[in-house]
Amino acid sequence: MKENKVHCQKKSVGFDLKLKIVEEVCNGQISVNYASKKYDVGRNAIYYWLKKYSTLEQQNRAVAKKDEIKKLKDEIERLQFVKDFQQEFIAELSIETGKDIEKKFLPDSLFNEIEQKKRDILKNNGSANASGYQDKRSTKK
Repeated sequence: MKENKVHCQKKSVGFDLKLKIVEEVCNGQISVNYASKKYDVGRNAIYYWLKKYSTLEQQNRAVAKKDEIKKLKDEIERLQFVKDFQQEFIAELSIETGKDIEKKFLPDSLFNEIEQKKRDILKNNGSANASGYQDKRSTKK
């Protein structure tokens, strides 16, 4: 007895539909079996698309993440610059006025950073000690 073999005809599926199926399967929205039934496409074809297109999607995500990380690093650098500028300004103002304005208005962590900046400014100036009073320079050579 001869068996009638049913030949599978390849169904033409557009690129957009392939990506949609791959995305749904990769995101866990549907299984490969369900996608096969829902879109009337063979499971082997879906597995092939997963292998082929999921790496493309992963590469796009990796590039997007790298761009986002670079932007965030740039923003951190900018904010650090602003923070340092503000702290130096407060430290210099505090030295000039002789009042510890940072102690009254800022949290302890920022207060400590500004105090360190004040010490650095006074050390770099060399003409004032930590209390803010002028040192008498030695006239001996």
